[in-house]
Amino acid sequence: MTLLPGVPTLFGAIAHCAYVHNYNLTSLKVCISGGAPLPGEVKKAFDDITGCRLLEGYGLTEASPVTACNPLTGKQKLGIGLPFPATEFKIEDMKHRGKFLSTGKKGEICIRGPQVMKGYFNNPEETKKAIGKDGFLRTGDIGYMDKDGYFFIVDRLKELIITHGFNVYPRHVEEQIYQHPAVKEVAVIGVPHPKYGQAVCACIALKEGSVLNEEEIRHFLKDRLAKYEQPHQIEFYDSLPKTMVGKICKKDLKKK
Repeated sequence: MTLLPGVPTLFGAIAHCAYVHNYNLTSLKVCISGGAPLPGEVKKAFDDITGCRLLEGYGLTEASPVTACNPLTGKQKLGIGLPFPATEFKIEDMKHRGKFLSTGKKGEICIRGPQVMKGYFNNPEETKKAIGKDGFLRTGDIGYMDKDGYFFIVDRLKELIITHGFNVYPRHVEEQIYQHPAVKEVAVIGVPHPKYGQAVCACIALKEGSVLNEEEIRHFLKDRLAKYEQPHQIEFYDSLPKTMVGKICKKDLKKK
């Protein structure tokens, strides 16, 4: 096998497997991650262990199977890369719909291309909300474009946490927690709070044999996150719930 597509959970499991060195993975040349955000620490650990290039791609049900990916050769960045041929990306201002933002500004990613759906079956109202008159699909993902034309996802619009009147992007908090060497998996969610509206909750699963308590992770994050981004609640799990395709299921965590 030279090409392996999968979800971040799969590549994380390989990278953190205690006996991975018992297997010869040199046949792998390119691996493509999709279905969920790829944590930077997972990519680095997988690349170091396998010597393979793990690329992050980006697609969604309404624009399947893929719309952008980091190139196989040339410059790669920790993000979703460059749009595919015949595919256009724009960043829309979330407060002023129809206004598109310039380089470096965060907004909703909008896509137009041959892989974008015509609409939701027998649901013209939802179709109208999702696809503008110009044919651009509103993805529900917050992101931005850099000066080189590479795109980056900040988070899902629906997963944005508003606490103390500030916007907290779960993916940013997760990336900081993933940098702790004892952490195997993490999911950050917003939970109801009577005073702040929402509170940041971090759900963490540790690597096998690792020990970490709440006080230690708070000390680790103290200078890595703004005060309003700090987890109000921290919970430890043996493993985080997954969907049928292996993605961490935040919906199940919110139910708990």
